[in-house]
Amino acid sequence: MKLTTKGRYAVTAMLDLALHTDRGPTPLADISKRQEVSLSYLEQLFSKLRRRGLVESARGPGGGYRLARDADEIAIIHVLEAIDEEIDATRCGGKANCRHGEPCLTHDLWADLSHQISTFLSSISLGELVQRHQIRNLSEHQDKTAHPRYVQLSDVKKSTA
Repeated sequence: MKLTTKGRYAVTAMLDLALHTDRGPTPLADISKRQEVSLSYLEQLFSKLRRRGLVESARGPGGGYRLARDADEIAIIHVLEAIDEEIDATRCGGKANCRHGEPCLTHDLWADLSHQISTFLSSISLGELVQRHQIRNLSEHQDKTAHPRYVQLSDVKKSTA
């Protein structure tokens, strides 16, 4: 199983959205800048995510996207499924016709691996990732470099001390 760029970008963008949920709707342009992903590519991904009920859009000034459900309710597998990312390590697409219409010797091995990957991705939510200290630190760093106007409270305290 190979996770495509589409899958990586979708999960990254959704995590970015979850990390910034307290600021209201997030413009895709902000995610694009922070994550260095093409805005038009994000628009395509978010169209699918919206159709699957994972995000909602808000129009007008101050508009953008927000999670349609609590971050704890959105498993990583939901994001990948919404954009039609395949979680399949078999060569046959799980059809067991790998070798002249019959399963190959390792079909069950790769099918089991696919199941393990799916189970793992089902067990991790965006909310759990948001709570990880390292991810929060990386997000703060991205905010500073992509949007210097976002000043962290901890930085203000340091400069006045």
